[in-house]
Amino acid sequence: MELKSDRQWMQRCLELAKQGKTAPNPQVGSVIVKEGILLGEGFHPQAGQPHAEIFALSEAEKHHPDLIPGATLYVNLEPCNHFGRTPPCTEAIIQAGIGRVVVGMIDPDCRVSGGGCDRLRQAGIEVKVGVLEAESQILNEGFSYRQRTGLPFGIFKYAITLDGKISTSTGHSQWITGEQSRQAVHYLRANCEAVITGGNTVRLDNPHLTTHGVSSFQPLRVVLSRSLDLPQTAHLWDNSAKTLVFTQTLQNLTMQAYLRDRGVEVLELDRVSPRLVMTELAKRGANQVLWECGGNLAAQAIAANVVQKIYAFIAPKIIGGNLAPGAIADLGIENMTKARLISRISVQTFAQDLAIIGYLD
Repeated sequence: MELKSDRQWMQRCLELAKQGKTAPNPQVGSVIVKEGILLGEGFHPQAGQPHAEIFALSEAEKHHPDLIPGATLYVNLEPCNHFGRTPPCTEAIIQAGIGRVVVGMIDPDCRVSGGGCDRLRQAGIEVKVGVLEAESQILNEGFSYRQRTGLPFGIFKYAITLDGKISTSTGHSQWITGEQSRQAVHYLRANCEAVITGGNTVRLDNPHLTTHGVSSFQPLRVVLSRSLDLPQTAHLWDNSAKTLVFTQTLQNLTMQAYLRDRGVEVLELDRVSPRLVMTELAKRGANQVLWECGGNLAAQAIAANVVQKIYAFIAPKIIGGNLAPGAIADLGIENMTKARLISRISVQTFAQDLAIIGYLD
């Protein structure tokens, strides 16, 4: 039976979970409650550190040790039942005498995937699964996607005018959207391990691709440039965040040396492609990657199926002009029945702007 307060306590787990920067691990929060009294809470801060349940148990043992037996533990992701960087949380829960465990979602990691709940039930603990399940899945959709596919979850963000332009015909684009929309993008970056852009965007917009103070966390800034024809004065070569540049083998060795002298990592590939880049970022532990790029690179990423979610910010402005570019270049679609569909759509407003968010089918 789902108690009336289960959803409230699970919501607290989700709030706690968001405080961690855990990639390649999932974001997890946990609370321990008895008769409406909060005994302890915690979250997984980062990979290699104790899990959320351990922090919650430690706090409960410190302040309310006599109340733990028979208490309810809430956690947005199934407790682990294997030895990884840390011992299994299931055994700690059992040893503490917890009487009931409420889980947001089953862990998609094949090493867990229901085994944690099974172990708790075997120990006589009541287990309830699926409280705020949709919200739990959204929070860790990057982790879940990487578990299924081996690749990071790709998000394509762009800003357009009401007539679908990302810049004027001269390439000027600052700023299409207002300050609130731009701040929302800064938060979006803070929830991704890497932000990808292309050489043309570096040349035209000279972006920073940082979180601009909304978070102390800075994602890895990634530039794709086959020719390495990039300006030496770009903001991306500063030391405000780490930057990684992908280019083709033996391209522009002078620029490569210039970048490496400034602490920028340069990685040469025989062929620079969105899928190869995402494969490399997966090896580096990225769960979510944000694409902030022009239409040509966006089309390549979508065609390569490395974009799963869309954030389209729409400003109430009109530019006009046949030469003003759109957000996505040619995908080779000639029939409307072949158009790529967006599902599970939500809409948000940011002052005068509108944001449409959905999943690319």
